[in-house]
Amino acid sequence: MHNRKTQAMMTAAVCLTLGIAGCAAKEAAPPPPPPPAASAPLPSGTVGENLVTATATVKAIDQKTRMVTVQSPEGKLIKFRASDEIRNLPQVKVGDLVTVSYYESLAYEVMRPGSGTPGAAVAEEIGRAKAGEKPGAAGARVMTVTATIAGIDKSGGTVTLRGPDGNDATIKVRHPEKLNQVAIGDLVNITYTEAIGVSVDAPSKK
Repeated sequence: MHNRKTQAMMTAAVCLTLGIAGCAAKEAAPPPPPPPAASAPLPSGTVGENLVTATATVKAIDQKTRMVTVQSPEGKLIKFRASDEIRNLPQVKVGDLVTVSYYESLAYEVMRPGSGTPGAAVAEEIGRAKAGEKPGAAGARVMTVTATIAGIDKSGGTVTLRGPDGNDATIKVRHPEKLNQVAIGDLVNITYTEAIGVSVDAPSKK
C-alpha cells in the first residue's frame, strides 16, 4: 500500500550548452549524456482478490419465518434467513437452485502529499428483483480509507500509517523494496470492495 518520486539536475544541461558553444573551433564535440531516467511510478496494486460461486438445492422453506434450508453439491445442509432484500420469496419451492456468488478485493494506491485528503468513506448499493420475477438480490460495498505515511522502517520492512482519526498502525509490507519509492507524508489510498449476489433459478429438468 504505497507510492513516490525523485528530482532532476540542471548543472549538466548548462555545461552541455556551454560545451556546444565553445566546440565550434574544436575537432569534435563530446557525445551528449543520456537523458535522465524517469522517476519510478508510485506503488499501487491489488493485495488480494477472491471470487466464490456455489449452487445449492432448496430442501426446505418456511415462508412465515423466511428460513431456508439448502443442500450443497457435497451434501452439506445450510440453513439461513432470507433477507428482506430477496423479494417474491413465495416463488421459491423445494427443488429450486440457489446460486450465491461472493467477491472481495483489497487494493491500494500511494499518492503524493496534496493529491488527496485523509479520510474514510463507504458506498453501498443494493439491487432487488422486480415484482413477478424470480427472487434475487445483489449488493456491493466499497470502503475507502486514505491514510498518511507517518513512519518508514526499511530494515524491518514496515510502514506506519496514520489514519484519519489520528491513530497509527504499523504494517509489515509484502515487497520491502517498494519502501524506496515512498516517503513520510505520502498518502495511501486503501480500497476494500465486497459484492454478493443471490439468485434463484428454475429447478433443472431430469
